[in-house]
Amino acid sequence: MVPSKANISAASAAPALHAVPMPTLTLHDLGRMGYAEALTRQERLVEQVRADGGAHLLLVEHDPPAITLGRSAKGEHLLAGPDELARRGVEVHESSRGGDVTWHGPGQLVGYLILRLKDHGGDVRRYLRDLEQVVIDVLGRYGLRGRRRDGMTGAWVGEEKVAAVGVALRRWVTYHGFALNAARDLSGFEQIVPCGIRDYNVTSVSRLCGRDVSVGQLKPDVIDCTCAVFGFEQVEQS
Repeated sequence: MVPSKANISAASAAPALHAVPMPTLTLHDLGRMGYAEALTRQERLVEQVRADGGAHLLLVEHDPPAITLGRSAKGEHLLAGPDELARRGVEVHESSRGGDVTWHGPGQLVGYLILRLKDHGGDVRRYLRDLEQVVIDVLGRYGLRGRRRDGMTGAWVGEEKVAAVGVALRRWVTYHGFALNAARDLSGFEQIVPCGIRDYNVTSVSRLCGRDVSVGQLKPDVIDCTCAVFGFEQVEQS
């Protein structure tokens, strides 16, 4: 059921709690890459982290565009048929992440964070709130007041959703993550009911700022804010 009303919570959150120090974050800047290939990379790193520890952040702009169906996805939230999606060059993938249906494509920065949850307090809900906080802190660097909504995941500015958050766990190692809309063009979302929410619109950093903000501009801010929220002391380029 989609809530018709939701209370907006305060933007700030308490500092993240860590069970053990997390000094180094390994960064994988994948540039533009298809969804399936990026998922394969995530899955390899999940097994690596499960065996050896560490933490990895994958940053990617999905191309070709893709619609992903989370574990709670409903068929009626996919508004375009297979022929129309094929004509537009849009892939459709089932996903192990939580949540409903969302869109990924050029002009959107996706961040996949892979770490042992026990190294981050072992609390899935807290982990989701901290991913939201990363996005909220990034928005703050652009003069935007990001918020949460009770009962919904993601990051919002006013009445519009600017970022989706959805994660999965495999043997208590996290994968999937967040998708932050950068570009003005949000036409890809017209093919779906984003996250199954009919009552609110999606927006982007560029629309909110009234100027173009690229995925490339957002990347350093996402890296910095991830380190600040999760307590990483240094970044290592893969």
